[in-house]
Amino acid sequence: MDTEEFAVIQTGGKQYKVSLGSLVSIEKIIGKEAEYKKGDKLVFDKVLLSQSGDDTTIGTPYIKGAQVDAEIVEIGRARKILVVKYKQKSRYLRRNGHRQPFFKVKITGIK
Repeated sequence: MDTEEFAVIQTGGKQYKVSLGSLVSIEKIIGKEAEYKKGDKLVFDKVLLSQSGDDTTIGTPYIKGAQVDAEIVEIGRARKILVVKYKQKSRYLRRNGHRQPFFKVKITGIK
């Protein structure tokens, strides 16, 4: 029997399995505040699944009243990826780079 406590949350159009104390790299959140800073607290209320011990709760689609608390540890941008458009025999070559912004958060509580 697995007694690990974890939850599945949804943020930025993606789903993440998180447990207490884990570090998760998520999509940058654009909210009502102008900017988030390192050390800010976040609350994720879109909890899809929650398990503590043998008790598993599945949402339809979200669990009412459940929330996951987190703290921003790092704000950064991922490594650069190259986007290349090329058409042979027509002298067409376009190169472009992209760095995706992210938040690295530490999970502080699952309720």
